[in-house]
Amino acid sequence: MTTTRLQRARQKLHVSAVPDSLPCRENEFAEIASHLKAAIRDRCGNCIYISGVPGTGKTATVREVIRDLTKQAKFKKLPTFRFIEINGMKLTEPAQAYAVLYEFMTGHKATSKHAAELLEQQFRLPPTSPEPCVVLMDELDLLVTRKQTIMYNFFEWPNRPHSHLIVVAIANTMDLPERMLTNKVSSRLGLTRINFQPYNHHQLYQIVESRLKGTGAFDNDAIELCARKVSAVSGDARRALDICRRAVEVVEGMVAQKQTTSHQVTMAIIDTVVKEMTSSGSVVFIRHASMHQKLFLVALRNQLQKAGLPETTFNEVTHHHLQLCRLHNLLPPTLSALAAICTALGASRCILAEASRYDIHQKLRLNVSEGDLATALKTDPFFRAMVA
Repeated sequence: MTTTRLQRARQKLHVSAVPDSLPCRENEFAEIASHLKAAIRDRCGNCIYISGVPGTGKTATVREVIRDLTKQAKFKKLPTFRFIEINGMKLTEPAQAYAVLYEFMTGHKATSKHAAELLEQQFRLPPTSPEPCVVLMDELDLLVTRKQTIMYNFFEWPNRPHSHLIVVAIANTMDLPERMLTNKVSSRLGLTRINFQPYNHHQLYQIVESRLKGTGAFDNDAIELCARKVSAVSGDARRALDICRRAVEVVEGMVAQKQTTSHQVTMAIIDTVVKEMTSSGSVVFIRHASMHQKLFLVALRNQLQKAGLPETTFNEVTHHHLQLCRLHNLLPPTLSALAAICTALGASRCILAEASRYDIHQKLRLNVSEGDLATALKTDPFFRAMVA
């Protein structure tokens, strides 16, 4: 059925859908795989630092490498290894990374502080297990602390004698180690660096087309137009997928209302969707907002993603806002200034604030879509690397 064709396309276009293969990152795949294979075979520590703006396939590529290496280990082509993913967005606080790693390696729970001490002791001694441990540290930008001990420890432990710890760290900014750890310290740690460039329109076309293969739901020119529109702004594959998925929803709505008999997305539909996603009042307001108003929206978005909940508190957002200020060397606003920013964003309807209270526990919701927020901020060079 033709409706099933559109439904199948919509499912395949979802950002969370795992494609059969990951096109356009073959070189990066090979480089990451080569470094990991060598470290696993030699049972020695290593630290790979991967950078690139959001939507360039960093995490997806590493996961595909891990799937491939796990398969090789299963068939005895590679020594077995353990793998854990620690995502900065999902931790209640940066130091929780210690507790997560310690529990994975030992099976025992410990507080973050105690886990850090126990891991430090553990990495001073020869390992008790012959299996290397590969740690994917995603959203490393969110593990920034005032003293930077977390980032330093996770980068330094793989360099210990007899270390079997292999760290793959992913961040949006290329120079994060230099800014946070100073050039002298970061150069001594000897990171292997791999940078993911934004996708060009040919690559975006290939990524979308590979997902839609066999569905017949899109005109090729429609995919081409989407790829060109996105590459001109950001090169973010997730944005291209969002646009195409919204285009499918538009066609489904038109078919249901008998406004069309066509079950295919055309250039005209893509053009309409792109305009719809870039011309809303919220997008215009955010584009003209102040630096700290924009940063407050990013902090709110990050906290909601981290908690997996529709709302958070003013206290949580301001805490993360100040963390982002430290990360990007910005002069932090006062608490009263942040309260004024929150009020202004509430008045603009970019956020929804709990009306019955005005303290640090006031509940906040984002009232713009993440797509609109990304569209608005990607025209600002400072924020381009922050928005997914």
